[in-house]
Amino acid sequence: MGEQLYLHGIRLNKIVTISDVPTEIVAAVDEAFTRADLVLVTGGLGPTQDDVTKETLTAYFGTKLEIRSEVLTEIENAFSSSGRKMLEVHRKQAELPKSADILLNTRGTAMGMWFEKDDKVLISMPGVPYEMKGIMREYGFDKISKFFKTNPIVHKTVLTQGIGESYIAEQITDWETSLRNEGFFLAYLPSPGMVRLRISGYAENGNAEEIDSRIDRYIAELNRRFPKYIYGTGRQTLAEVLGNLLREQNQTLALAESCTGGYIGHLITSTPGSSDYFMGGVVAYSNDSKVNILGVSANTLANHGAVSENTVKEMANGARSKFNATFAIATSGIAGPDGGTDEKPIGTVWIALAGPGKTVAKKFNFGKSRSRTITISAHSALNWLRNKILSGVLE
Repeated sequence: MGEQLYLHGIRLNKIVTISDVPTEIVAAVDEAFTRADLVLVTGGLGPTQDDVTKETLTAYFGTKLEIRSEVLTEIENAFSSSGRKMLEVHRKQAELPKSADILLNTRGTAMGMWFEKDDKVLISMPGVPYEMKGIMREYGFDKISKFFKTNPIVHKTVLTQGIGESYIAEQITDWETSLRNEGFFLAYLPSPGMVRLRISGYAENGNAEEIDSRIDRYIAELNRRFPKYIYGTGRQTLAEVLGNLLREQNQTLALAESCTGGYIGHLITSTPGSSDYFMGGVVAYSNDSKVNILGVSANTLANHGAVSENTVKEMANGARSKFNATFAIATSGIAGPDGGTDEKPIGTVWIALAGPGKTVAKKFNFGKSRSRTITISAHSALNWLRNKILSGVLE
């Protein structure tokens, strides 16, 4: 919600979490109205007795509850079309404050409510994120934009993988200083193995195209400085970028996953149209599956272990051959929390890439968090293959 408000030119200045107690709700709303023109509230709109937000806000704004026939019809139709029995508690969801504008919830029975007081606005929405986002997308933001005069914000996000935010900041000090001197803002948004750089500027007096063009010039400079680490912009995913590259070059991909447990395959197949280039994958978690499905040598496993350069290369070659793919990715590692040794500590991961002309492997250590190791391993593999394809190393 905060991200979307920001994109609409509204600055978020505070987030408060309170209990479902009427006195706490009233105190929080009173305090919020002393410093903000727009207050957004989520939660407490369900049909059970512990949901008290609707009744509390009805009293706070000096109005009363009444059945809204149009809302009742929507709820009845929803239950009828799904074949579910409608209960009396569901009917009570159509009891809504008389003075509030109703923001229809097409994904549930708790409606959004728009209240106005002294040129200020409070929007109350259900706490279920899926429902809240739908209400804001379909009704909330348009209504906010019409009520308040805001300067829309132009922003673009640069996506990086394999480089930490501290290293980025150190390398772009001059670039960032120039950016901020021109009135732009830069936010570092890190996640495991990845950092998003969001560049923003307020488009005053309808100059959105000019702001957009100026930001593009800064992004072009970033691409010159970090060509191996920057994989895209906006909401692109690494799997999507790699998939587009494979599709453009009429190439295909196969996977052999051990420590990542199918997570790379999940990322690939989450992208629509991935059947154009993704041939399939094997989650070869046991040594037997590595031998019997991927053709890894038993001697290799005995002499080098499952987490080794030799094994992961054979896994990649086996997957490439089995699925008749242009390229293959293989992963094998110790995600933890157990199983590490002095030679191979927890977080050790071998990744291999196989192509028409070469198979290469690299060892990483991603730390002691199991989920983090799996996530970073997957993204590192995808970005490494992207760079190898662009450079032609595996051909």
